[in-house]
Amino acid sequence: MDQYEFRQLCGRFATGVTVVTTLDDAGQPAGMTANSFASVSLDPPLVSVAVDKAASMYAAITAARSFTVNILEAHQEALSRRFAAGLPDRFEGVGWHRGSDGQLVLDGVLAHLSCEKWQEFDAGDHTIVIGRVRFGTSAEHGRPLLYYRGGYADPDAF
Repeated sequence: MDQYEFRQLCGRFATGVTVVTTLDDAGQPAGMTANSFASVSLDPPLVSVAVDKAASMYAAITAARSFTVNILEAHQEALSRRFAAGLPDRFEGVGWHRGSDGQLVLDGVLAHLSCEKWQEFDAGDHTIVIGRVRFGTSAEHGRPLLYYRGGYADPDAF
């Protein structure tokens, strides 16, 4: 199957949008947009994120012992685009804070999950990173940022 057709088929599946954050080996914040996030297991609580081997975040996430999955709110499309772009300092001017466990949490997200790296698996041009969820919080209200057919989608349209 060619890549274009594969993208078109998978694009028919609406996904939420996340920004995965961690500290790089120099202790600096690192982050990337990911819509390839999924819950994997309830016992233990595990999630997965697929990371492109060509991504600038690849070295940071594969070297990290922990990471945070920030689930974006519907109004955070600009934040998603910022962390998807190849900007050298994606955190400049972005609100974030340290969670109770020391992880990087973006301000205003719908929820966040602080994870300890559990395992990694080679998956073609990506690596699947499995994290054991240690802590998380969620907003009382809000709507998720969605991605559908190659673009951002209004959750009310479904």
